Amino acid sequence: MCDDPDVPNVPARLHPLLYYDGDAMMPRRRLAPQADRSDFAMSGSRPQDKRETHPFSGPISDDADLSYDPTKDPTVRTIGVMGSAGGTLNAKIRERAYDLGVAIAKAGCVLITGACPGLPYDAARGARAAGGLSVGISPALSRSEHVVRYESPVDQYDVIIYTGSGLMGREVDNIHSSDIVIIAGGRSGTLGEFAIAYDEGKLIGILARSDGIADDLPDIVPRLRKKTGAQLVYEEDPEKLVARCIEVYQTEHYKHPSVFAENAGEEEPGWAGSRSSAQPAS
Repeated sequence: MCDDPDVPNVPARLHPLLYYDGDAMMPRRRLAPQADRSDFAMSGSRPQDKRETHPFSGPISDDADLSYDPTKDPTVRTIGVMGSAGGTLNAKIRERAYDLGVAIAKAGCVLITGACPGLPYDAARGARAAGGLSVGISPALSRSEHVVRYESPVDQYDVIIYTGSGLMGREVDNIHSSDIVIIAGGRSGTLGEFAIAYDEGKLIGILARSDGIADDLPDIVPRLRKKTGAQLVYEEDPEKLVARCIEVYQTEHYKHPSVFAENAGEEEPGWAGSRSSAQPAS
């Protein structure tokens, strides 16, 4: 046996980890559980070692499901909220953004935001308050840059992914990580996120009467004259918006994966947008 602190299952020191227990002033030592290395044996005697594998993959575990087809799975796992990160924010609209996060958490979905201030932050607060999982996708390289350079919060996220891609680059990650994208308020950055989601055939919810880009989309979308497979759902009430988006996704949209939408990019000069592109009359 090798007496090495960096190797697990060593009798002398079992890869110790440090943690703080309650009000303890000094860290305590916790031992990692012993691993059964036979689970990772490469003997070739197990059935999964004899399966045909994908290129560059190792042995496939017993629980791997190679028959999974995402076009037959209506599960909504992630909902992204994209919106105003700055400017003058109406208190009532901030409350509705908070309620968006609550509704997403209660629906059992993970909230995706740009880990920024403003309306997405309010949504993150709501999701966390309702016991949901909040994931932030940062433009920064590190936590320090996220806080100091981008002046963005860290307290309402279970996970922050530091992309190092800058503000424009991380917008793509925001959209790709979301099964459904919801637009609340917004300025030029939110318009960019909408454009990505629209071009890639996403299901897009619009928090109606939330100011900014969200309220301009009924005029913008008909002028795009481009079929991408994207569907738009307008709703003023946050809870109803989340429910309607999930319903549309589960009954229809999941069958047409974003990016791979049929006839994506086809232009029709007289096309006036999707059937749900018009904001309903009050």
